[in-house]
Amino acid sequence: MKHNHNHDNAPSATAPLVSVRFEFTHPTALTVSIAGSFNHWQPEKKTLHSSGVGHWWKETSLAPGTYEYCLVVDGQWMPDPAAQESVPNPFGGRNSILKVASSPEAGHRANSTTLPLKNTTKQKPQKL
Repeated sequence: MKHNHNHDNAPSATAPLVSVRFEFTHPTALTVSIAGSFNHWQPEKKTLHSSGVGHWWKETSLAPGTYEYCLVVDGQWMPDPAAQESVPNPFGGRNSILKVASSPEAGHRANSTTLPLKNTTKQKPQKL
């Protein structure tokens, strides 16, 4: 039996890919990229696009699994403020955690266990 040396818990490249969208807002950033276990921590491989008003985004496809990553904003590495989870990294900072579900439905089910429920039905205020 072969030992799996893939320590970041990311599955093999044969798994079906899932579309993932990264978004970040920073009004003065000149460059934003992502470095993580999914791109061998090489930020130049995942540069975000600017909308021109401080909003940055990148769509990519990843195999289902759990990944660690950081945003690289104007050369400074930082955790993603929108990430729900993070872990300490060996450099004294934190890495954000990204969990890619095998399907959008599975992702919604996973989020439903950690996100609060919102009542979206509008009710008229009661008069006293």
